[in-house]
Amino acid sequence: MNEISIKVTIAGRTYPLTVSSEQVDAIRRVEKQIEDSIAVFQKNYAVKDKQDLLAMAALQVATAPATPPQTIIEKVVERVEVPVNQDITPELEPLENLLDSYLH
Repeated sequence: MNEISIKVTIAGRTYPLTVSSEQVDAIRRVEKQIEDSIAVFQKNYAVKDKQDLLAMAALQVATAPATPPQTIIEKVVERVEVPVNQDITPELEPLENLLDSYLH
């Protein structure tokens, strides 16, 4: 197993981790999910303590169903029929961005 050191920043704090190279992408995705959740909670609720925001975000991320990206793509393709040679319309751009976030 090839281990590497990375730094993860959550709620303004940086945490050093030693992980396998295979885990890096998954950890970065979860880091982004937590940070995005914290931003949403901070925007929508009058919470002053970062610890509360972190706890709320961690609960949300931990309880979110883990759907493989391939399954999400298949469901979208079943519902959206866009000819291959046609540009993505502005209405579908947010969906395309969401798919891109799952794939990267």
